Amino acid sequence: MALWVWEQSPYGRYLNHAHWTENSLVLDMCRALPGSEVLVPALLYAGGWLLMTVAMMLPTTLPLLAIFRRVSGRRSDSGLLLTLVVVGYLVSWGLFGVLAHLVSLGVLAVARGNGWLAIHGWVPGSAGLLLAGMFQFSELKYRCLDKCRTPMTFVIRHWQGRRERSQAFWLGMHHGIYCVGCCWALMLLMFVVGTGSVGWMLVLGAVMATEKNLPWGRALSAPLGMALAGWGGLIAGQALAVG
Repeated sequence: MALWVWEQSPYGRYLNHAHWTENSLVLDMCRALPGSEVLVPALLYAGGWLLMTVAMMLPTTLPLLAIFRRVSGRRSDSGLLLTLVVVGYLVSWGLFGVLAHLVSLGVLAVARGNGWLAIHGWVPGSAGLLLAGMFQFSELKYRCLDKCRTPMTFVIRHWQGRRERSQAFWLGMHHGIYCVGCCWALMLLMFVVGTGSVGWMLVLGAVMATEKNLPWGRALSAPLGMALAGWGGLIAGQALAVG
């Protein structure tokens, strides 16, 4: 809610990645640092992706964190172990973010070198929506979703209490990998609707939390897939009709 209010304020442009380079501080950094034409945007992207992941995905894993805290709560270093679980989880999403960013750069490079694709900018967006919609019906989606929906079983399997710190980190990372496996297509939608859109962050974050944590959440996947595929098809149909 706070982020939504901020987005409506005169300072909302600072939440939109498209306006990062309009910030005088960013421009000064780009001029001052060697190789900063690549480095500064990459660091800004990484920071933005991390914040988006914390806002959208970390809340969906609160049931697992609560269970792990109960399991390790009697230890003197339980706070550190819980932190390592969170760090491992965010590392998984960070690696996916790097891959997604490289794919995004590749798509933009292809679009710049292809006159037809540059003119028909709706194609990547429509394709992204269709891909996200079709993935909702895949076996991989449901296998990973089932793992995410049983946090107690996951903790029992991956936590033996030996080499506690490394095991806590890898528990978080393994959980993050399954979370990426069930939610990556929905997260890619942020590249379609705008990675700085707080409204879409809120909507998609709530959808993924519902899928993973509510008793009837698994039943949401198929209707969501149909809605996304229909949205992508509608965009393509309207564009083709006009063109």
